Amino acid sequence: MADTLDIKYINPFLQATITILEMLGMAGGKVGRPSVASLEFSEDTFLIQVGVTGAMRGQVFFKMSDESAKNIASTMMMGMPVNELDDMACSALGELGNMILGNTSTLFSTMGIITDITPPISMHGKKLKLTSDIPAISIPVNIGEQEYIRLYICIKENK
Repeated sequence: MADTLDIKYINPFLQATITILEMLGMAGGKVGRPSVASLEFSEDTFLIQVGVTGAMRGQVFFKMSDESAKNIASTMMMGMPVNELDDMACSALGELGNMILGNTSTLFSTMGIITDITPPISMHGKKLKLTSDIPAISIPVNIGEQEYIRLYICIKENK
């Protein structure tokens, strides 16, 4: 396998993301153009990190603006207003990562690829710089004209 992940392994992540967003009432999600990207975030950023183990290994990051994170957390908490990204909001957003990657693992299992996920970790701040030994494939997910979430997929086959 090349340094970058084959598209057949990327599609389950995208399909699961769109499905979960639709389940939460955020219909109309569209996937943007994938690219190889660094894991450097100069602006104020909220990240959810979920690890993948088993037949595939690596990390998936969900990047969102503070405003998108607050909106999603509010939706996850049945419309409760979210004015700050406190522990409860971070927990709700971590559950979003669990839901998307759990759904992704199910999609992989239908392909005969058995994976598991690690508990989510959230990060928030400016000038975040992460490193990975696996190149990051960056894919925006837009709701309407707005980028709502950007996935960074750092996964490869476990050999």
